[in-house]
Amino acid sequence: MDSSTLVSDSLSWEQVKEEIAKAFSTENVDIDHVKALLSAYKSNKDDWIRFAYFDKYKYTRNLVDDGNERYNILILCWGEGLGSSIHDHASSHCFMKILDGELKETRYSWPVKTADEIQPMKQTYEHNMTTNDVAYISDTIGLHRVENTSHTDPAVSLHVYCPPIRMCKAFEERTGQSYTCNVTFYSKAGTRVPVL
Repeated sequence: MDSSTLVSDSLSWEQVKEEIAKAFSTENVDIDHVKALLSAYKSNKDDWIRFAYFDKYKYTRNLVDDGNERYNILILCWGEGLGSSIHDHASSHCFMKILDGELKETRYSWPVKTADEIQPMKQTYEHNMTTNDVAYISDTIGLHRVENTSHTDPAVSLHVYCPPIRMCKAFEERTGQSYTCNVTFYSKAGTRVPVL
């Protein structure tokens, strides 16, 4: 039986968080089921606005739920014209739902390592996502970049990572060279993290 058929047509914010916790209570991740859970929630700004902290110079990662160390739920806020680097997910599943606005996802294949040749990253897929669209990526699919291409409207997205993402590799598009980045949070549970 397809587990996605077991999902209600409509879930509230609290229900979708509860169902995500259940979905990650075992070792096996049913990708289609989690995507169906996220699709069943229809974005309502009143549900998530308290977690949505923006910064005019960079996109922000705002921790909503630490998932008892089995997964985490984040709200990412994308100011006008802001985007991520090309990055991996450190062997985590990455589910993404657009809560407000529009985002562009561009996927890339893993760079080919050669001894003395620098090669640019190879783009494999690109699509625009609007409010309530859901996407999924993992390292087996490849790498991606997410960006708000609008210069007038911000965007907000919900991300679920299993296991929780703590670090990732970012890639330079022209050379394929990578560097390791720690994943930090701009806020946790609706409270701004102090700047040190």
